[in-house]
Amino acid sequence: MFKRVENELELAMFNGIWTTVWREKGFELEFSDKSLAKYIVVTDEGHCVGTTEFKPYSIKDSELNETAPFHEHPDVIAAADEIVEIDKMAILRSYRGRYISDLLSACVYFAEGERIKYFVSLLEPVFLRALKVSFRVPLKKLGDKIFYKGDYVNPVLIDVEQIYQNKHRFDWVVYSQAALQRRRVAAE
Repeated sequence: MFKRVENELELAMFNGIWTTVWREKGFELEFSDKSLAKYIVVTDEGHCVGTTEFKPYSIKDSELNETAPFHEHPDVIAAADEIVEIDKMAILRSYRGRYISDLLSACVYFAEGERIKYFVSLLEPVFLRALKVSFRVPLKKLGDKIFYKGDYVNPVLIDVEQIYQNKHRFDWVVYSQAALQRRRVAAE
């Protein structure tokens, strides 16, 4: 299950999870001052075990463009206003494997609600391979791996619109009834 970070306690849990994973991986810590939304993955027992954050992306002035040529890709140019950067995708070590689908479902849920076409991101190569092979996430690598803030990463464009428009092809997409109810209430 996943939920949007809505209060200071959840924000503290969010920060505790991703910073733990970043330190474990040897990444430099980088707190965001601009965020569209933050989500946490929660077990059935109520343990917060994963995180993901969505940040604005601008084809003209996102710092991400300084790291990789996202702004030069034709799909990014064509969909410039429907792209979001995804960051801080993390799952605590002892929970990896079982909760990746919840983490990815949070991403799809957010994108569908906001009508996002693509995510841009820098992904660790092992995680990238899992997304491609195990979860069949439609994505494109936009260049070779690069060393960035402590480890190698791949610049990636994820076609998230293809996922939420074809959920039947992605059996790992799971939205809780509570998440769907919150969306219905917010729309009214």
